[in-house]
Amino acid sequence: MPRPPKHSELIESIYDAGLHPELWSEVIVKVNAFIGSRACGLISKDPVSKSGATHFYCGVDPHYIRLYAETYAQYDPLARLPRYGEVRNIPDLVDFEDYRRGRFYQEWLRPQGCADVANVVLEQSQSPCPMLLTVIPGRDMLDAEKRARMQSLVAHTSRALLINKAIERKQQRAIALADVVDRLSAGVILLDATRNIVHSNPAAEALLTEADVLRSVSGRLVARSSEANRALRDIFRDAGQVAIAAAASRKIPLMSHSGSHHVANVIALPSLLRDGATERTSAVGALFVWKAELDGRLAASLIDRTFDLTPAELRVLQSIVEVGGVPETAIALGIAETTVKTHLHRVFAKTGVSRQADLVKLVAGFSNPLMH
Repeated sequence: MPRPPKHSELIESIYDAGLHPELWSEVIVKVNAFIGSRACGLISKDPVSKSGATHFYCGVDPHYIRLYAETYAQYDPLARLPRYGEVRNIPDLVDFEDYRRGRFYQEWLRPQGCADVANVVLEQSQSPCPMLLTVIPGRDMLDAEKRARMQSLVAHTSRALLINKAIERKQQRAIALADVVDRLSAGVILLDATRNIVHSNPAAEALLTEADVLRSVSGRLVARSSEANRALRDIFRDAGQVAIAAAASRKIPLMSHSGSHHVANVIALPSLLRDGATERTSAVGALFVWKAELDGRLAASLIDRTFDLTPAELRVLQSIVEVGGVPETAIALGIAETTVKTHLHRVFAKTGVSRQADLVKLVAGFSNPLMH
């Protein structure tokens, strides 16, 4: 058995595991040595079904861990969980003589050469499967010293587990957000304070590979125009400047070699991207880059699904945007102007706009990736 750690050393290790859950296995070994028990572990237990899951443990043969999960959890006298923070062993909760005659002791605990088990609930919330610190003292019953040592760890272990859960929630949110970003058709580029590229989604990678409006030079983002480079340098000095530019809806115009236009919108990073992961990102902000063109057909299709347009109304909408006014649309579609006006008024009614110019703005909005 390893040298029992000092209480202060053990508490430090417990909080380390709060930040790095992979350390719990070695922390449990230290806890076992500190308490002076035969075995211990972190388990979660459902008090209704009496089923349990062992997350980290030491001192028990894996064969008995499997037997507990498959058969003996339902016979465990400690399935009647105490309140948060109360260290309880078997005689505290059930008749000891009945317990000694039961299957849990006779078939699971006694064959291991042990007599008693102690639990303490580590979660204050009403969790359906609360986390417990479980200790098997050994051949003897839990004594006052072991009980006191268990009790001294409760608050610290409880807080460390809360830290685990908070980090896990943030990581899950960050992963979900990253998945959404990678699916966007617009480019998303995260930059640090020296304009080094911290992350780029697939659409941005395609832009950088073209090396036209934007390119990567030794990992640093460089725009084709000197004006855009000055804007990037001024904005991405720190997160504060990025936040100011984002609040003002700052956009950086970009022009390709062929004369086509792109727009880079400045985005302030949400806190979950700055510190939601185990490793803090160096990014101070992001650029949202898309080609500045009116994709009337795609936008019209989105408007069709949004406002439930008929096929005829959709054709009129597309023609108004791409061809021009009522006379031009009538010629393009080969229908009477009165028919065009009838469909157009229905489109106005369904979309809530009243002018052709507003209809073009509506379609432009639906074609802007920031609107989706």
